[in-house]
Amino acid sequence: MAVLSAVHAHSHADTESIIGAVRRDLPEVSHQAVYDSLHTLTAAGLVRRIQPSGSVARYESRVGDNHHHVVCRSCGVIADVDCAPGEAPCLTASDDHGFAIDEAEVIYWGFCPGCST
Repeated sequence: MAVLSAVHAHSHADTESIIGAVRRDLPEVSHQAVYDSLHTLTAAGLVRRIQPSGSVARYESRVGDNHHHVVCRSCGVIADVDCAPGEAPCLTASDDHGFAIDEAEVIYWGFCPGCST
């Protein structure tokens, strides 16, 4: 529960940040216990793991929808980007090559307001 609470409290946090948050309440918890918990929570669909190019894995509690992310090229901050409203998926492949596509993942890159000045 402590790992899930940390992910809820710190959106897009990396593993080290989650370990730090968990250890504030449970100082004796091991790195491996947190890694194992993150793996189990991800497999159960309770958290989502993302890993933008050049970044460590990040975790978020927003699951069950098909949203995307925007990443600052300078400071690395990540924010959610909602899909355009409607019943169609966010992206429809022009050629699915026979795949049964059930998700599209897009990462937008740019500079956050703090870094763009």
